[in-house]
Amino acid sequence: MSKPDEAPPAIDPAVRVIAMPADTNPYGDIFGGWLMSLMDSAAGSVAARHSKGRAVTIAVEGMEFLRPVVVGDEVSVFATLKSVGRTSMNIAVEAWRRTRHDDRSYRVTQATFTFVAIGEDRQTRSVPPLAQ
Repeated sequence: MSKPDEAPPAIDPAVRVIAMPADTNPYGDIFGGWLMSLMDSAAGSVAARHSKGRAVTIAVEGMEFLRPVVVGDEVSVFATLKSVGRTSMNIAVEAWRRTRHDDRSYRVTQATFTFVAIGEDRQTRSVPPLAQ
């Protein structure tokens, strides 16, 4: 679990949104799937930018929900390209929450998303190497 003195990554978030009532289940809790879709969008943006084209999610590893997200929280999703293969990319993704009236942030989940670059023919294509 993240500690209050931890800080979000020192990069711009790939996605930042406010959790709204439409994003909840009947009990008023934010859907885990909603949060996962934000993370997938953030990772997809990084994958598309690096591969300079279309990329698709093929795996998600290690997702664990550490803290709840509630209506009104600002959710920031950070995504960092960690490694590349010939056609694939591994992207580390973290989601953080901050209440509307507080400056403290808390990590709510993290996972590694794997994307594969594909062409117009929907077949895999090569991606550039990771910049050193």
